[in-house]
Amino acid sequence: MPNSSKNLSVTLAPNGKLATRYYLLAAFVLVIDQISKYFFNTRFELGETMDVIAPVLNWTLAYNYGAAFSFMADAGGWQKWFFAGLGLFVSVFIITYLRQVPKSAHLLSFGLALVLGGAIGNVIDRFIHGYVIDFIHVHYADVWHYPIFNIADIGICVGMAFVVIDMLFFEAKRKQE
Repeated sequence: MPNSSKNLSVTLAPNGKLATRYYLLAAFVLVIDQISKYFFNTRFELGETMDVIAPVLNWTLAYNYGAAFSFMADAGGWQKWFFAGLGLFVSVFIITYLRQVPKSAHLLSFGLALVLGGAIGNVIDRFIHGYVIDFIHVHYADVWHYPIFNIADIGICVGMAFVVIDMLFFEAKRKQE
């Protein structure tokens, strides 16, 4: 019995100071996101598009005043502060929580770091511009268009996929160890 108790305490030990490596990953996502947004915002006109892989991928500069898929984009302006506040809340939560995540939960920590970098990237846009700068346009000719997105959105979506995978397949195993 003492062996299993010792193993549990080692396995579920929190990230603590090791969370710094995940903060660095979040910072990397944030920097790449902000550099790419600056590039497209300074070199493209709003709505300007450039084929990358015709007919499925374009660079198209767009401003999103709402949330995902332009949800509430025409709500009158208050949504800027709501979504910025929500992003700040989520970011502070993740910064705090990453220190408490078990060291063995690498996929969870990695996912949370991606979400953190993306959330802060979009919050910065909301505070500086009042909207989020988007530029990646996936579509099929003029038949189907996915909403235009950015690097921060990729970080958030991929990060949340990792969090869900961890929750579904690894969290119960960690609790049993």
